[in-house]
Amino acid sequence: MNRKTYCLLAIICLLVFSLQAVCFAEAPARLPNVKILATGGTIAGSGATSTTTVGYTAAVAPVDALINNVPELKKIANVSGEQVAQIASENMTNEVWLTLAKRVNQLLAQDDVDGIVITHGTDTLEETAYFLNLVVKSNKPVVVVGSMRPPTAMSADGMLNLYRATILAGSKEAVGKGVLVMLNDTIHASRDVTKTITDRVDTFRAPEIGPLGFFTGDKPEFYRAPLRKHTTDTEFDISRLNALPRVDIVYHYANNTGVVIEALTQAGVKGIVHAGTGNGSIGKAEYPAIEAAQKKGVVIVRSARVGNGIVARNGEANDDKYNFVAGDNLNPQKARILLMLALTKTNNPQDIQRMFREY
Repeated sequence: MNRKTYCLLAIICLLVFSLQAVCFAEAPARLPNVKILATGGTIAGSGATSTTTVGYTAAVAPVDALINNVPELKKIANVSGEQVAQIASENMTNEVWLTLAKRVNQLLAQDDVDGIVITHGTDTLEETAYFLNLVVKSNKPVVVVGSMRPPTAMSADGMLNLYRATILAGSKEAVGKGVLVMLNDTIHASRDVTKTITDRVDTFRAPEIGPLGFFTGDKPEFYRAPLRKHTTDTEFDISRLNALPRVDIVYHYANNTGVVIEALTQAGVKGIVHAGTGNGSIGKAEYPAIEAAQKKGVVIVRSARVGNGIVARNGEANDDKYNFVAGDNLNPQKARILLMLALTKTNNPQDIQRMFREY
């Protein structure tokens, strides 16, 4: 074999090996398609100075500005945004919840949506997340995120929270775990988490049960999963609802009377969550008003103002005698959400008690 022939064969072999390498090389991983639904809040806020962390204006920046403020999002997902609301979250309403939930269900039914991030103010973030946890009809990830500092502040936490919430919403690890809450590198189940501190970035905690997991760098690590029914396993359907039954919360304290319960009954409420002292105690002075409310069909749920612990059935009140519903370990604001949804199905206290055990 002469040298020219040898070189030609070598070139052919090199081309063959190169072609094989191209053919068998792994295709680049497809980026997940994540939709960001914005509702306002501190994460979209603005302060007068870089040190303004209280007294700022919430719900200023639109969703496109939030996305553009984190250019790194393009590296982890195909991101697009929608503005569902633009409010400080203390102004959240049942109507916004229904609009948001219906849009979430529409988007998750699409093959080209892998997950959803919802930006939200922190004051009622846990309530929105738990409501969605009960009415979203998909196993795809839904992550609710916010911030404790506006984007204009030094050490603002919103950009990184949004970045990691987007990773979580596009991850396989988050599939089937219900609606999640992600702030401060901590992943929480929406049923368990609550805001515990007025002004610090580590405010969201599940004091008795703990988080589901954490972020290690850019990777979500889960250590447990929710056990209570959620999303596709619930019986609640809001697709045709335009309103929710009115449910209010009564806070018990020393020297309390039944005046507030009487007023709520006259206002036409369908349910009352009683945030009792200790293990959901009800004062003697409240019973006449409660019994009058029940005669008008108002369902009473016993919760506790202490914020943690299980309200034991037939513990501090005779639930069987008075047809009360024991609120399990849901705080009053979340007990209100479950009672509203339960009342779309039934007003039977026994049936509603079963729901409080399951959800």
